[in-house]
Amino acid sequence: KICSQRMKFVLAILSTVLTASAVGVKSASAFAFPHHHQPSGSKVAAHASLTSSSFNDTRYATFLSATEEGDTDAVLPEFSSLEEYMEYLSAASSLPKGFATGTASGKFIAKEAPALGPLPLKGTVIHLTEGATDSWAACFTSNKFPGAPIKVGRSRLEGGGPIQAIVVNNKVSNVCSGGDGVADSEMVCEALAEALNLEGGAKAVLPSSTGVIGWRLPAKELAEDVVPKAVENLQTKSALNAARDIMTTDRYPKLRSKTLSNGARLVGVAKGAGMIEPNMATMLCYLMTDATIEKASLQKMLSGAVDNSFNSISVDGDESTSDTTVLVASNQVPTDDKDAIEAEFNEALLEVMTGLAGDLVRNGEGTGHVMKVKIDGYPGTDKEARFLGRWIVNSPLFKCAVSGNDPNTGRLAGAIGSFMGKFNGNANLSDVTLTLGGRAICAEEKFILEGDEVEKELSNHMKDAQLGEVDEYPKHQKYVEIGVDFGEHSGDGSATVLGSDLTAEYVSVNADYRS
Repeated sequence: KICSQRMKFVLAILSTVLTASAVGVKSASAFAFPHHHQPSGSKVAAHASLTSSSFNDTRYATFLSATEEGDTDAVLPEFSSLEEYMEYLSAASSLPKGFATGTASGKFIAKEAPALGPLPLKGTVIHLTEGATDSWAACFTSNKFPGAPIKVGRSRLEGGGPIQAIVVNNKVSNVCSGGDGVADSEMVCEALAEALNLEGGAKAVLPSSTGVIGWRLPAKELAEDVVPKAVENLQTKSALNAARDIMTTDRYPKLRSKTLSNGARLVGVAKGAGMIEPNMATMLCYLMTDATIEKASLQKMLSGAVDNSFNSISVDGDESTSDTTVLVASNQVPTDDKDAIEAEFNEALLEVMTGLAGDLVRNGEGTGHVMKVKIDGYPGTDKEARFLGRWIVNSPLFKCAVSGNDPNTGRLAGAIGSFMGKFNGNANLSDVTLTLGGRAICAEEKFILEGDEVEKELSNHMKDAQLGEVDEYPKHQKYVEIGVDFGEHSGDGSATVLGSDLTAEYVSVNADYRS
């Protein structure tokens, strides 16, 4: 049976690569927005029914009109349509004070692949409307081939100067290109600084790029066409346009928000679906707040939250050359109790970033299941426990088993044993207990799997967590739950890591990525 399933999976991948078949998009029917899907604190207005499921400007304008100052839930509710999901985000997407976002589209012809003809390009601008701020922090990829925008961003961060705008383009990542990538990024920054009349000039702009590696940035098209149009489209109501237009192979936008007790807001948007194993270390995340928080505190909080969110996920084990997380404070909401607000903000930041990290995996290229691996009692550090979790979710054999709802627990044990043999060979594994879906499957170095009922229970757990590989929205927040407990006397290392399965759709997307 298992051999047959493997053969079917291999044939599916080969068929997908050879045919590069297009995936049909179903139209969504009219909907009613249930009360239990409303973000916390929102007052969602009624809207006309929508029938098209593509992201066009008419439908986006309708969603934008739903914007309220509500928050997303820590665990998102279930959704039955793209419209429900988009309206939920709209009602929680209100921008913090002092921020505006604008987006625009354009076209370019890649010098490296002119036969592809004119290709779409999008630009996104985040503007601090009340002036530049020193209160900003950032974490960048640790990939040794970083993109030109990463080099510029690091320079800005090390320089310690204020910023007043962020500019993002998709389609081309500006990494190891044939031209002068840094000069191209600076050209786009200069164009934005001129369009916004920024006192600090290009140095007050932080650039980001995502897309194809090796292509030259279409700097002229961005500087002369896309960026000026994005500035014209700046608005102070919703962050949803930014969440939508930074996407590349993402199937839906990702946005999380939280309001503090003093009324300050934190709103985060992120993109990324493939080449996801950050090590801040393709993903981009922009976090905006109007809370008043000092720069040093922001950097410390951001670095800590990154470890427990974006550094604890993996879709395919490939670390991007462009990973960027930026946190910017406009300081528009004063506080009388600095320590209390910073503590509350730190909790909110972790909730928002953890939520976005989970959204990235759930929206991974071809993701059919999200695995959640919880490591306890690891004989080492939390960082080492996190590496073990990523090793498990990156195991091709185990990923394929999860994709097929096949509880092949030997592959799980094999992945753990492989890691420990390579990196912690002296550890005693006699007290290790493995669980799947909350059920013990291995203890004291023996599997506990007798009977068809156990097999059925484990397979049903996987089926219950299954997602559609081309879904346009996150139907649910369920996981394939995996536990690895080394025993109470083994160590203190712990981690929770999220990962994606491996499907034929993932191969299809990446076999045809550039076109």
